[in-house]
This record gives sequence, C-alpha cells and structure tokens, in this order.
Amino acid sequence: MPNAYAEIAFTPNVRAEQVRNGSADAYARVLSPERDGGAVLSPREAAFLEARDGIVQATVSETGWPYVQFRGGAPGFLRVIDPQTIAYADYRGNRQYISLGNLRGNDRVSILAIDYARRERLKLWGHARVTEDAGVIDYLSGPDAARAERAIVIRIAAFDWNCPQHIPVRRTDAEHGEELLRLRARVAELETELSSTPIPAG
Repeated sequence: MPNAYAEIAFTPNVRAEQVRNGSADAYARVLSPERDGGAVLSPREAAFLEARDGIVQATVSETGWPYVQFRGGAPGFLRVIDPQTIAYADYRGNRQYISLGNLRGNDRVSILAIDYARRERLKLWGHARVTEDAGVIDYLSGPDAARAERAIVIRIAAFDWNCPQHIPVRRTDAEHGEELLRLRARVAELETELSSTPIPAG
C-alpha cells in the first residue's frame, strides 16, 4: 500500500504537474506498494501537536470552496487521543459557523501545525466528527477556559512533515520571555565573574 500522504495528495493532476516540472521520479518511490506509513502518529508527531498553541484548519463547503480558519489556545489545546485520533474543544467565536457547517456536509479536514521558532511544520488530513457530548468537551477543555460549545474529533487519514526551507523564524510572547530570562541569567553570571576577577594593576 502506498504512503498514506502520497495516496491522498498525489492525484492524477498533481502527478501530471510533477512530470511537467521534473520531480515525478523523485516522488514515485512514495507511491510504490512497498512504501507504507504516513497515517499513524509516532511520539514525535504527538509531542509536536500537543505543544502547539494554534493550528490552521481547512474545510470545504458543499459548493466546493475551501475555507481556512485559525484555531488556537494554550499549548495542549489540541489533544492526541490515540495514534490516529486528535481532538480539540471548539469555543464560541463570531458565530458564523462556516467550518462547522462545512464539516456537517463534508467531514474532510486539513490541518497545518507550525513551530516557527524551530522552523518545523506538520500537515495532516483527516475526517472530522463534531460532538456535543459533555464528557468529551470536559475532557478537552482547559481548566481556566470558557465553556466550549462542542468538540471536534479528527481521525487522521495521513500526515507529512513539510520542508522547513521557507518558514520564517518567529517567536511567541512566551518564547520571547523564556529567551529574555536566559539572557538575563547569562548577564548575571558574567557580572559575577567580572566582579570576582582581580583587575591587574596598571
């Protein structure tokens, strides 16, 4: 069975573009029957996803238009339930319900999770289920968060790590704060070293 990511992403039109642009041979290996995987999260992917404070999610309407939306929260808002299932609590926003409406008609979803500081990016495809089960919502809700309206549970169909080449380095306020603490600690160490170093007589 081919790699799950390639099986979904490399449609006939995509393969035609790969042929046209000279990359078809390089990608043919992931389409071989011997190349399996790409649908079950390892501890690496699980840890990466649960460390994110935001994701970009795409759904498709019944008229065929894609809709991209940011979903965020404190790190850990996106939970890995098992190696093929992730979920998050869905809180009230502007009440347009575009993603929700799209998912009612087409359960396919695509997610992009990015760590800008480390220039890492994971993309996922899956089938989403909307639930208003109170137990599931409570399990996924943060202790200090407002009451979620529902939960989105996603069964992963495929994932792949993106090339980091064009990811800009950015840091969150929390990451900047951690960096400042490290720098201040280093400055304090250097000041202590300097104060205890005898100054040679001149």
